[in-house]
Amino acid sequence: MDTADRPDAAAGRGPCAAIPAEQMDFVRQILDRVGDKWSMLVIAVLAAGPLRYTDLRREVPGISQRMLTLTVRQLQQDGLVTRTAYAEVPPRVEYALTPLGRSLHQIVTSLITWVADHHGQIREHRTRTGTAP
Repeated sequence: MDTADRPDAAAGRGPCAAIPAEQMDFVRQILDRVGDKWSMLVIAVLAAGPLRYTDLRREVPGISQRMLTLTVRQLQQDGLVTRTAYAEVPPRVEYALTPLGRSLHQIVTSLITWVADHHGQIREHRTRTGTAP
């Protein structure tokens, strides 16, 4: 399919060719959200089941309290994560994937696995090009 077939397409070829131009800004926002390193790790961790905030923070190494709070709030706004508060003393809050969030799990896990499998090669390329951190 090319732009002659879809005059309203965002691009002439590739995956963006199937997306109307007026939807591209929102599509990019969603990709930015779900493609964020913290979002991907939170989705991967919650795939095993609901977790309390402190347990979730422990399972996502390196995430700050502020960043975890922001990440789960954004994932909740997009309908990927639920937040359930229980009327207990002390208060208990659990986070879980929604069906929409679970539909991302395999994609996220595949990407994380790919990164783990290829990080050595990428590090070598960065070292060779002088862009290693």
